[in-house]
Amino acid sequence: MIRADHISKTFRLYRKPSDRLKELILRRNYHSVHCALHDVSFQITDGQTLGIIGQNGAGKSTLLKILTGVLLPDTGDVQISGRITGLLELGTGFNMDLTGLDNIRANAMLLGMTQEQIQARRTAIIAFAELGSFIEEPLKTYSSGMVMRLAFAIAIHADPVCFVVDEALSVGDAYFQQKCMRRIQEFRANGGSILFVSHDMNAVKTLCDEALLLENGCVIDRGSPKAVVDHYHAMFLSRSHHGDLPVAINKPPEVIDTQPAQSIVVESPLVGTGEVRLLKLELYNAADQLIQHLTSEEPLRIVAHIQTLRDLDQPHYGIGIRNRLGQSVFETNTYCMGQHPPALVAGETVQVIWQFTVNLIAGDYSITVGVGNRPYGTGSFSEILFFSHDLTMLKIETNTTAIRYDGYFNMHPSVTICTPELPILPNE
Repeated sequence: MIRADHISKTFRLYRKPSDRLKELILRRNYHSVHCALHDVSFQITDGQTLGIIGQNGAGKSTLLKILTGVLLPDTGDVQISGRITGLLELGTGFNMDLTGLDNIRANAMLLGMTQEQIQARRTAIIAFAELGSFIEEPLKTYSSGMVMRLAFAIAIHADPVCFVVDEALSVGDAYFQQKCMRRIQEFRANGGSILFVSHDMNAVKTLCDEALLLENGCVIDRGSPKAVVDHYHAMFLSRSHHGDLPVAINKPPEVIDTQPAQSIVVESPLVGTGEVRLLKLELYNAADQLIQHLTSEEPLRIVAHIQTLRDLDQPHYGIGIRNRLGQSVFETNTYCMGQHPPALVAGETVQVIWQFTVNLIAGDYSITVGVGNRPYGTGSFSEILFFSHDLTMLKIETNTTAIRYDGYFNMHPSVTICTPELPILPNE
C-alpha cells in the first residue's frame, strides 16, 4: 500500500547561477519560488493501478520522484509498505561512465537489493534487456532506447510492491515496449500495484482502475479513468479556444440510455461558450427508424440539430464514436474531411447528417459531437463552441452473416492460398 498525505514541494528558481552566491553573501532574495506540488493526498491499495495525468509542468514527475525517494517533500508524509521501483527520467540512478554490468550492480543496490539478490538475478536482467555485447560497454555509448531497456530490466527484477511507469517507456522501440507491457501486465495480475503516468489517454483508460488529474501541482480531479480523462480533454480543448468569451468546462454528463429510442436533447455540453446549442441528436437505421440498437455491418445515419446564437464565418462539425472504456474508435470532422460548410448567422439552425456503415464489433458505444469555428493546422480550431462525449448510447449487435473476428472492427479481409510450383529437378 502507498499513502501520500498532504504532500507539498517548492523549488527556488534563479535567473542566473551567480544569484545563488549573491543571495548567500548579501542575505537578500534573488530567487522566485515555484510550487511544484501543493497539498497532494491519495492512496493506492495492493493490486490497484492508478493513472496520473496532466499537462507538462503539472507536477507529475516531481510527485514520482518523491514517491520513489529521489526527492523529499517540504511538507507532508509518504508511507510505502514495501519497495517501489520503475522508470523515471531516463538515466536516473545511472553512472554514464560505468558499463552496463557495473550499473546493474550500482542501480540495484540503490533500489535496496542485496548482493545475493543482485548476483542471483543478474543473468535474468541481462537476458531481459537484450543488449548483447553492449552490456560490457559504458552507458555513455548507449542510445536512449538502450538505457531504457537496462533501467526497466533492473527495476522489474527488484521485487517491487509498486511499479512506476513513466513516459520514459515510450523511448524504446515498439518490440521492447510490447515486451515491457506484457511484463507489467504479469506484475499486475500477480497483485502488484502500478503508478501509470502517460499522455496516452487510451492506455490510461484501458490499464488503470482509477485516475488522478494534476494541474499546477494540485489534484483537481480523481475518479474513474474515463471521467478524469474527459475532464483532461475538456481542459485541453478550452485552452485551444482563442475567442473573447470564456469557455465553460462542465462535468461529463451521464451516458443517456433511453428505451424506447428517441431524440436526445442536450442541456449542457462538456465544453462550450454557450453560443452554440445541440437541440437534438437522432440515430436512424436504413429503414429511417429512430434506434439505439444496430446490427454490425449495417448503415447508420446520425442527425444533429445545431443552433448558433451568433454569426459563424467558418463553422465545422465533428463526430466521434467511443467504446465502453471511453476509447475513441473513430472520430473526424468536416474540416478533416475536406468539406466547406456554409457560414451561419445568429439564430440559424442546421441539420448535420453523418452516414456510414458501422463495421464495429458487437458492444456498447457512445456518440461524441463537436462544433468549432475557424480551423487551422491539421485539425485544430481557434474557437471550440460545443463539445461533449457520451451524448447517447449505441448498442451494436453481432451480424451472424459476417465473418467471426476479434479486435475493434471488421476490415473485410480477403485471402488467397496458392500452392507454389515446385522446381523440376533434373534427371540423374
